[in-house]
Amino acid sequence: MSRNVDVVVIGGGQAGLAAGYHLRRLGLDFVVLDAQATPGGAWQHTWDSLHLFSPAAHSSLPGRIMPPQAAETYPGAAHVVDYLTDYEQRYDIPVLRPVQVEAVHRDGAHLRVESAAGSWSARTVISATGTWWRPFVPAIPGRTEFKGRQLHTVDYRRPADLAGKRVIVVGGGNSGAQIAADLAHDTDVTWVTRRPARFLADDIDGRALFDHATARRRALDEGRTDTGGVASLGDIVAVPPVREARDAGLLKAEPMFTRLTATGAEWADGTRARADAIVWCTGFRPALSHLAPLGLRGSRGRIPTAGTQALREPRLHLLGYGDWTGPASATLIGVGRPAREAARTAVTVARQDAAGEE
Repeated sequence: MSRNVDVVVIGGGQAGLAAGYHLRRLGLDFVVLDAQATPGGAWQHTWDSLHLFSPAAHSSLPGRIMPPQAAETYPGAAHVVDYLTDYEQRYDIPVLRPVQVEAVHRDGAHLRVESAAGSWSARTVISATGTWWRPFVPAIPGRTEFKGRQLHTVDYRRPADLAGKRVIVVGGGNSGAQIAADLAHDTDVTWVTRRPARFLADDIDGRALFDHATARRRALDEGRTDTGGVASLGDIVAVPPVREARDAGLLKAEPMFTRLTATGAEWADGTRARADAIVWCTGFRPALSHLAPLGLRGSRGRIPTAGTQALREPRLHLLGYGDWTGPASATLIGVGRPAREAARTAVTVARQDAAGEE
């Protein structure tokens, strides 16, 4: 038997909590279904040294400024978990966990959300499952031949786990740079990127990136020239550990190898390097398998949207997967605005349905 609610939010990380905050303020009957056993979303699974790109005050969800972390300009992941835990409790957001959502189906005028814990019938569904749960590793020749250890960003925790090893870190984004910097003092690390590493200016952090993404969205909405977005500024935020490793000459990007061998990597010119481990910092894909029954996938695995609303299923909103679901919506500071718009649309739907039932 399905339980009836106005809104089901799938995912209890930062995007799901931001949606819950606005839904609570608007007085809707809703539930948040989270697959994790404890609060904190993906932040509770990151590597030990991970820090935000922005100070606490500029890394906050709607309604509650993140308190600063003692002796840290840029808060660490554990501080973010504490903040999200407090946020969930402070606003009494109705999160059920651990609940793994298996599928979302059309069911007449509603959407039916199915899980091992039961099913819910909702006027609106907000999917906020993020990307952490779908790590991507490219199909590099020889990858299955390599006899060393292979990890993705999601598997890496601390330098001590690889101390004294020869490690190749693959990826020219923030994760690749931060993990290569983290390993630089304890391992023989080689950092490889598909194109030359592009560091943002040292004074640019998440605040400036959010402002730039917002300005780009405003320009596009007004029909003005595309500014190129955050990617036009560079790929890597020079947070202090990255800056220190770079300035010490420990963080130099090498070109991408062409194949892996049983014992390491090989480049196009025949150069070889032995390796005990590869760390793939090669990104993620949206975790959307629960939406497969709706048949909405477009190019690159994405669901076409207008803002957060799915074009071919307006009862569905996607929140926090990247700029395609709202400017900077995959960040703490950026998810509040698209979450508010999704909640407002859910209110409109609930009121229209209620009026039609009278």
